[in-house]
Amino acid sequence: MVNPGLTINLFDFQEQTVIKLVDLTVDKNSKQTITVKAPTGAGKTIILIDYIEEYLCNVESNTAFIWLCPGKGDLEEQSRSKMQKFAPHRNTQNLFDALLNGFAAESTTFINWELVTKRGNTAIRDSERKNLYDRIADAHRSGTTFIVIIDEEHSNNTAKAKNIIDAFAAKNIIRVSATAIENKRYEFIEVDELDVINAGLITKALYVNEGISDGVEVTNDYDYLLDLADAKRKAIAARYIEVGKTIRPLVLIQFPNGQPEMVAAVEQKLQSMGYTYDNGMVSKWMSEDKKDLPDNLTQNDGIPVFLLMKQAISTGWDCPRAKILVKLRENMSESFEIQTIGRIRRMPEAVHYEDDLLDFCYVYTFDEKYKAGLLANIDKAYETRRLFLKDKCKTFTMEKQIRDLDFDGLGEREVLNKIYDSLVRKYKLGADKKQNKLLFMERSYRFGEEILGRALYGQYVYTDRVAESTNYYTTRKRVDTHEHGIYLLHSVDAIKTSIGMSTGKVKTMLERLFRKGGNVSKKLLNLNTAEFYAFVVNNEHLLKEEFREVTAEMSKQNAFNFYPKTSMFYIPEQDFFKYDSGVKDEVEYLNNAYQEYTSGYATSLVRSTCEMLFEQYCEGRDDIDWVYKNGDTGQQYFSIVYANGIEKQKLFYADYIVKMKDGTVWVIETKGGEFKGKDKNIDRQIENKFNAFKDYAKAKGIQWGFVRDKDSRLYINNTEFAESMSDEHWVALDNVL
Repeated sequence: MVNPGLTINLFDFQEQTVIKLVDLTVDKNSKQTITVKAPTGAGKTIILIDYIEEYLCNVESNTAFIWLCPGKGDLEEQSRSKMQKFAPHRNTQNLFDALLNGFAAESTTFINWELVTKRGNTAIRDSERKNLYDRIADAHRSGTTFIVIIDEEHSNNTAKAKNIIDAFAAKNIIRVSATAIENKRYEFIEVDELDVINAGLITKALYVNEGISDGVEVTNDYDYLLDLADAKRKAIAARYIEVGKTIRPLVLIQFPNGQPEMVAAVEQKLQSMGYTYDNGMVSKWMSEDKKDLPDNLTQNDGIPVFLLMKQAISTGWDCPRAKILVKLRENMSESFEIQTIGRIRRMPEAVHYEDDLLDFCYVYTFDEKYKAGLLANIDKAYETRRLFLKDKCKTFTMEKQIRDLDFDGLGEREVLNKIYDSLVRKYKLGADKKQNKLLFMERSYRFGEEILGRALYGQYVYTDRVAESTNYYTTRKRVDTHEHGIYLLHSVDAIKTSIGMSTGKVKTMLERLFRKGGNVSKKLLNLNTAEFYAFVVNNEHLLKEEFREVTAEMSKQNAFNFYPKTSMFYIPEQDFFKYDSGVKDEVEYLNNAYQEYTSGYATSLVRSTCEMLFEQYCEGRDDIDWVYKNGDTGQQYFSIVYANGIEKQKLFYADYIVKMKDGTVWVIETKGGEFKGKDKNIDRQIENKFNAFKDYAKAKGIQWGFVRDKDSRLYINNTEFAESMSDEHWVALDNVL
């Protein structure tokens, strides 16, 4: 389709997407919000420009378009420049132009999110000049209609962003992203990645870890992976010359955050290969350090062949000559997003060469976890909505507990003794270290002097199929204490989260228990240094569980002076709740403390079975004044302090506060129940929380209880802790509350 106003031809799939967008924004019966899922490289900017042109020419000219872009990568200026190029007759402006002149009909305003949402911005501040809200109001008074486009819509899901979007009172909101998910509350358009491939815009396939083999021995990640990547780069460069193309392939090296030592090591490796900043072959693009970035970096004949980067440029940055991604990991399991892979899927001339070497792109990584994008991973197909507290709940107060930071729990020696005793009991360990090793091996512990890992491999046509793949090779690294010290520290950091002690103390305890030498009084194994490194790294998940079990042991909190600090709790006047847009037969829960709270906030997508049943139960009661669903973490929510098995103070957040019409207050904690005789509770600290909760309720004179479900019926215990729901202390909820 050649639009009269546009200086570019659209591909069929782009044309069809424009038609769908126009149809949905014309149809009065369609939903206000339209989500467009378009793979990186599909030309979503061109699609949106053509849609704006079509709408203004053929539907309604008295419309102002707002184009919201994420703050990284100057995406709003890139998008504006493209519109000026392909639709030069159209009025475009940035935020500052809009603040000066307002929002005229037939204009498109490109706005960087950071300019309106970051702290201290002037765009929404009261001043002598008109702010953003003033200009929006002026446009509404003049009869101008708004349509809002949210580019990379996953990037700005915040309260302030929602306020700004709401202020436009747009006729339609169009959300666009490579990682968008279908939501029944919105219209949904998906551009098939295969259509984009067939158009020649992106590579035919993605090849992960080409050239590695199962059981490969590696000294360190970056050394091995950079050699593979450079060999592939040279092969691609030579082939471009053979086919007469002046294209210099670029290798992206992506680092985890906060690892300057890794950056320095890679720079040294590249220098040994003949690639330096001085000779122009290496550039760096990081938020805190942009080094030797030439103007022609993104052009096909750009000089640098390696670009050191972080996640910051995964969105809104186009460099079609980028063909290879080396992804270095963090904590042995760093993940990356679809947008990052999308950087290397563009074809440099938007055509295929019918040569697999040139028509493929390549990822080299030892990351063990791949995600299908940030939104899909975090939001899990639900959305977040803000609700406002009912007036009658605003005066409610209750004393909550907060941790006394001067109380630090048991010391290192006492914790060590507890862990030692726990392991001895669990595995029936003794003085014979060789026998102990066998007993550990029987429980799936790995031994040796090699660090074992997994590396994904294979060809993938669809980018998001990488996240679903189960094709893994085993990797082996013979322990080098100099090279792999960082691996050990990463694993120790992961283990320490179970007990809340410093990295140094946890490392010392592990050495006392398992490493040869030093004090032998609590020694379970006699591992040499290399064996110790491999043991901790390879068994990180098992050791973390062992430490967690110790913290779950019955606390002696009743036996010592346990005096948590206190403060007053007020129910937040507004809060965000997860919402299931696909809920069936939605009804309002009138007993909830928040206005417009419905059954859509209490489905299996966003609530546990016990929580769902409890909210349904409360809604069916006519003697309940209101029910408040407490948050899971945060100083604004109601909290109770408990002590774990090593006497560390922890907070837990009881799930519900219920106020009866007679003034009685109940505080309820819900837990996983039983199903077909199987315990669904996963909280190891349940007994410690129960006892602390009991003490709190007694001291404050409130009603309380732990509630669990069994066979779709709710039971409560507020007397003596019992793990089994068959115990007499678990009684039917409707007999108590």
